Amino acid sequence: MTDDLYAGFAERYDLFFGHFGEHDATQVEFYRRLMAENRVQRVLDCACGTGHDLHLFHSLGGEVTGNDISEAMLAQARKNLAGAGLQIPLRQVDYRELPRHFRRPFDAVLCLSTSIAHMPNEAEVLRALLSMRSVLRDGGIVVLSQGTSDRQWREKPRFILAVNTPDFSRLFVIDYYAEHSARYNVVDIFHSAESAEMQTWSTDYARILLRDDQERLLKAAGFRAMEFYGTYQFDPYDKETSQRLIAVAHK
Repeated sequence: MTDDLYAGFAERYDLFFGHFGEHDATQVEFYRRLMAENRVQRVLDCACGTGHDLHLFHSLGGEVTGNDISEAMLAQARKNLAGAGLQIPLRQVDYRELPRHFRRPFDAVLCLSTSIAHMPNEAEVLRALLSMRSVLRDGGIVVLSQGTSDRQWREKPRFILAVNTPDFSRLFVIDYYAEHSARYNVVDIFHSAESAEMQTWSTDYARILLRDDQERLLKAAGFRAMEFYGTYQFDPYDKETSQRLIAVAHK
């Protein structure tokens, strides 16, 4: 395994979401409809992180499995799931090597929260997509999601306030580089009445895939029908205005 990029950050990662097990109602309905329309029962979250989306899909009645390359994220996922009274299988697996670890096909494979952008180049992205496709049943779907859109890449905002509560703020300070690579510097500010503290963490995305990149590579991996959404209300993705990119591709 490679060095764990999320060591030292996994315990704070869930501050994106609030309390574990709380989900945005619009997002829940999006996935409920997606599962129903595509007859999804068996789900693999192949970059499951701390288990937030595992909990969501379990709550929708899915038979859920999670894997991640980061042991720190998996350790936090085990803690989160145990606290919620859930026993969901978790494995430390590189999502480029899924067929070596999973034999029974899934109805859906998820790779959410910009996780595909950790790949060092397009050849490795393609390898990852081929791996995901190989563990899907015929007619199954892969779902990719990210907050980085064509609009953001065009406008290149330096600062994005990701979370802001009375006690906590999370700020992205973004360095944009050539060839659609970027460094996301995460600045966490704790500002309760009792104390004030700042912590930082950074991650590099070697290749952020925008809408046309994803379509091209999904086709190269053998996926057929594809839909691209810009919101969790199933609004079609718009390169000029969308602030989120969600891809659904069918085997």
